Amino acid sequence: MKLSVIVPVHNEVNTIGQIIKRVQDGGLVTEIVVVDDASTDGTSEILAKLNGRKGIKVLSHKKNQGKGAAIRTGLTAISGELVLIQDADLEYDPQDYPRLLKPIEEGRADVVYGSRFLGGPRRPILFWNMVANRLLTLLTNILYNNILTDMETGYKLFRKEVILSIPFHSNRFNFEPEITAKLLKRKVRIVEVAISFYPRDYSEGKKIGLRDAFQALWAIIRYRFAD
Repeated sequence: MKLSVIVPVHNEVNTIGQIIKRVQDGGLVTEIVVVDDASTDGTSEILAKLNGRKGIKVLSHKKNQGKGAAIRTGLTAISGELVLIQDADLEYDPQDYPRLLKPIEEGRADVVYGSRFLGGPRRPILFWNMVANRLLTLLTNILYNNILTDMETGYKLFRKEVILSIPFHSNRFNFEPEITAKLLKRKVRIVEVAISFYPRDYSEGKKIGLRDAFQALWAIIRYRFAD
């Protein structure tokens, strides 16, 4: 099955070239669809040089809209039977792709979540971010009667027909709880696998913050009772 990778990016001039190279070096990806969410730091200039090379497509937003909006834009341009979301920083390692693909290749899943809490190697920083992720996942499990370990993971792999069949509206990082809620309500087969995780500090450019935690909380509750 062909694998398309969507890379939403906003102001990642120091990492965008590296992450695209790492994705390509794995040899598993048919196409990389990069959505430049109105970068202003030189990211756009790098992407302009890469556009059209070795299966790379670059789409652009004139105004910054957020990760969820960038993913929706990316979905309009994919051709593979499978689609994976890849953040543009270096927190998630494309060497984990074979592990993510295996449950779908074996016919055991329609969606695969790469969990940061199943024992894979990780950089031990940002304690309170971990606590927030755990609490949001716990609330998800309570409301949706599930046993996920990492609802907020940035590594989500979908069969194309699954992700295209579920309308989602979140523009920012609340894409993660919205899509999870709708997958769980539809009883879609989700399998979690352990991944490595190397989080960066806020001094290194990490973007997600307290506002996003509250938006995620509201999304978890809202989509339990509405679609």
